[in-house]
Amino acid sequence: MSSPDGSGMTSPDGSGGSWTLLTGHGHVLVEIARNPQARMRDIGAVVGLTERTVQAIVADLEAAGYLTRGRIGRRNHYTVNPDSLFRHSAQEGLRVGPLLDLLAAAGEPTATASLSVADAGGSPSTEVPPPANPTGPGAGIQPM
Repeated sequence: MSSPDGSGMTSPDGSGGSWTLLTGHGHVLVEIARNPQARMRDIGAVVGLTERTVQAIVADLEAAGYLTRGRIGRRNHYTVNPDSLFRHSAQEGLRVGPLLDLLAAAGEPTATASLSVADAGGSPSTEVPPPANPTGPGAGIQPM
């Protein structure tokens, strides 16, 4: 669903408000986490900002330590620092990494991200292996 003004922003209730939950800085950081080799114009197209605005935001994020910029051949490559802390006092002491992981994975077409209490707190999650087949060959034999 697109907004009447063509900005791509709609409110969740469909009332036509033009605010978004994330700032431009947040959108750019999430897009860089998804695609570290993206060009400024491509990031701008995805997040609805001009290339010049994206360049200024990337400079801000780099200066604040949220990402580093390097070169691979003729292209820039960005590395997000997941240990960077949120800047607002309401999130004091919280790292951006877990939120970026969720948002970046949600934008990938084949992502199977799920949120658990451990994930929300930033602790690494543990996958539980599927149960062994109790009726197949070797049933009842436990590995040593």
